[in-house]
Amino acid sequence: MTHTADEMMAIAAARALSGRQRVFVGIGLPSTAANLARRTHAPDLVLVYESGTLGSKPDRLPASIGDGILAETADAVISVPEVFNYWLQPGRIDVGFLGAAQLDRFGNINTTVIGGDYHHPKVRLPGAGGAPEIAASCREVYVVVRQSSRSFVDRVDFVTSFGHGTGKGDRERLGLRGAGPTLVITDLGVFRPDPETAELVLTDMHEGVTLDQVRAATGWDLRTAPEVGRTPPPTTGELAALRALKEASR
Repeated sequence: MTHTADEMMAIAAARALSGRQRVFVGIGLPSTAANLARRTHAPDLVLVYESGTLGSKPDRLPASIGDGILAETADAVISVPEVFNYWLQPGRIDVGFLGAAQLDRFGNINTTVIGGDYHHPKVRLPGAGGAPEIAASCREVYVVVRQSSRSFVDRVDFVTSFGHGTGKGDRERLGLRGAGPTLVITDLGVFRPDPETAELVLTDMHEGVTLDQVRAATGWDLRTAPEVGRTPPPTTGELAALRALKEASR
């Protein structure tokens, strides 16, 4: 079966989840990947949404964190303060799954403003929601984003959710509990922070993607792993499950 770049991205992101991980899920691409993982190789994932739903098992993609299907299929529904104060801030969430409008070389995320300044931006975005807390306190953070030189920038216009700041050690100096972004998955490849500098490094490219393509879609002088791997292409079962999930959501 042929596949699109977006399908490869969603499937690669879903593969990153496993077992009984507790996953704090953002709406959009992260939700697609998390629900696909639960439908395929990781049925025991515990999906947590900001609205207070624990262990949601929707049979379609939720339109928002307020979509009733999240509460209807949850193991429990709790208050928003409890989600943050009991589950998130003490480090009880294994993976925070986030999207981004802009992402920089150290994994800092912008979902607030593009261009200008905060009060007079060229574009005002939806904002933070719970993402800053997710980025600060989850044991690790996965980011899924469509890659271009506009979204992969040398420095974000506004730091909505803290990644690795200006490099290794910044999170520790600020007393942040979690490890921060440990994995970034785009429609072109997979990136991981360098253990010495925390700068994102290309470790894998998706099928059919060239290094020149990745460099052209990156707003900084991209570093690569000594050996850049190839993401295994989607299986027939993965594609069928993803397409069925999307069809159910129409």
